[in-house]
Amino acid sequence: MIYLQQGGWLMWPILIASILALAIILERLWMLRRSKILPRDVRDQAESIAQLSPAQAAAFEDRGVLGQLLSQAVMAGQGRDQRQASLAGNSAVVVRQLERHLELLGVIAAVAPLMGLLGTVIGMIDVFGALMIHGAGDASQLAGGISQALVTTASGLLVAIPALIGHRLLLRRARHLLHEIEGCCERFLSVPAGVVASHRQAA
Repeated sequence: MIYLQQGGWLMWPILIASILALAIILERLWMLRRSKILPRDVRDQAESIAQLSPAQAAAFEDRGVLGQLLSQAVMAGQGRDQRQASLAGNSAVVVRQLERHLELLGVIAAVAPLMGLLGTVIGMIDVFGALMIHGAGDASQLAGGISQALVTTASGLLVAIPALIGHRLLLRRARHLLHEIEGCCERFLSVPAGVVASHRQAA
């Protein structure tokens, strides 16, 4: 609370940015769990799911992002083109789902130090204004004013550094998961349509 008072009104948007950044990082860490995106059983059975009937594939719809993608592709039809079109149509939704809020986190990482710098500039303007009026007779008052101006810069950096690290690591994790999803979809599509048809006849 002392630092909030020292830094002035710009400390409040910096504080709000820090809370938002922390909330996004925690939410993304929870949502980007491998078990939620790429359940192991679904990942290992991508080719087998391609051989299921739509009714059987529906059981995988609630098995993570990958299970939903593959089950919807099976329901789209028996042909490779139909399934590929289904996967392509849902890919944009998956990308948005995995990278949700990460753009905002990147904005916070970029803007937080600028807000801190703005606070410092405003504080220095006040310090030099006081110098013009009262002169430099009281060095302790001058030092106190400068330290007060620098509080916002330190606070902005304290928000920006973890936000930037979190943004880069979470974006990398999301893209790695997308790459794995693409690999599973390729294995799913590698099963010829004839195999699916023969499987259904045998069933």
